Amino acid sequence: MKKINITITGALGRMGKILIKRISTNKKLKLFSLTDLKLGKVINGIKTQKNNLEAFKKTDVIIDFSRPKASLEILNYAKKLKKRVVIGTTGFTKKQNNLIKNYSKEIAIFKSGNMSLGINLLEYIVNILSKKIPSDYHIGINDNHHRKKIDYPSGTALMLANAVSKGKKKNLESIKGKTFLNKKGNLQKDKINFFITRKGNTIGKHSVLFNNKIENIELKHTAFSRELFADGALNAAIWVSKKNKGLFNMQDMFNLK
Repeated sequence: MKKINITITGALGRMGKILIKRISTNKKLKLFSLTDLKLGKVINGIKTQKNNLEAFKKTDVIIDFSRPKASLEILNYAKKLKKRVVIGTTGFTKKQNNLIKNYSKEIAIFKSGNMSLGINLLEYIVNILSKKIPSDYHIGINDNHHRKKIDYPSGTALMLANAVSKGKKKNLESIKGKTFLNKKGNLQKDKINFFITRKGNTIGKHSVLFNNKIENIELKHTAFSRELFADGALNAAIWVSKKNKGLFNMQDMFNLK
């Protein structure tokens, strides 16, 4: 069986290093090239280079855990070369997300704010519950990550918030409430509040709260290892390698729609 050639962008970052390690144990994948801002570092006999046409020319799928600006640069190269891309990068603006949608009209893009099966099952359940929960329940999302994570709310928190808004058939912006960063806050009526913690070395803890005056419902997910996200991204690469164009996510891969 021919292996799928993989390029890792942001290769020297937290996720990049784990992806490289996990690829070596996957019989369906082969590490082909690496890109990063730090050039010339040799890993498994492959030298890191900057994003360029040559780095992506003979690969099959590009896996990107970098920064939004770099992701768009990578998509531009991918479009020229007709390459598939898996995006685990978060923190995109509305304008940048629209650009990604435009790129997906010509190439296959797999994009998810969280690559774990558990979070995507949680997203699915939250959507169903939001359709049924009475309007007197206030809603909050807890978003707990390590102190070095820049964006907030995280991509995962926004996935869960979108699941709520879709369940309630409302636009997220219209029901997006206050964001509390490293401090306490109260739930608002008819809004989704975000309670953000950026401390320590937490990999990822998320929960969705449905609360009224007499009871509290909490749906929770905790990640214990970043290998969880790496394996999800590699499975996504295998899945999207068979697609020609379109914008896909974990809900598509697990047929949760």
